[in-house]
Amino acid sequence: MGRTHGVTEEQLRDLSDYRESEAFSALEKAALDYAVGMTQTPVDVSDEVADELLKHFDEAQVVELTAAIAWENWRARFNHALDIEAHGFTDGAFCPIPERPGTAGA
Repeated sequence: MGRTHGVTEEQLRDLSDYRESEAFSALEKAALDYAVGMTQTPVDVSDEVADELLKHFDEAQVVELTAAIAWENWRARFNHALDIEAHGFTDGAFCPIPERPGTAGA
């Protein structure tokens, strides 16, 4: 689905290192920073992240982005709790899993 909306192969490869990647615009990095903050447990969206987000999105867009991120978090937690695995609908696609802090090189 992302590819049909302009997500590039380079962005897919660089997603776990998006902050340093030139494949992402400032707007995309702001949205990803927001998603990372919303996904943490507990949620941790700093004032700096919120301020940067508002440089790129109006209030209605922030509400819509927040709803989309919250929905994806709900879906992921639901599937994880019920041990629902992938069913092969993304043949040939990939989703890189970012390294967790303290696991580099492990």
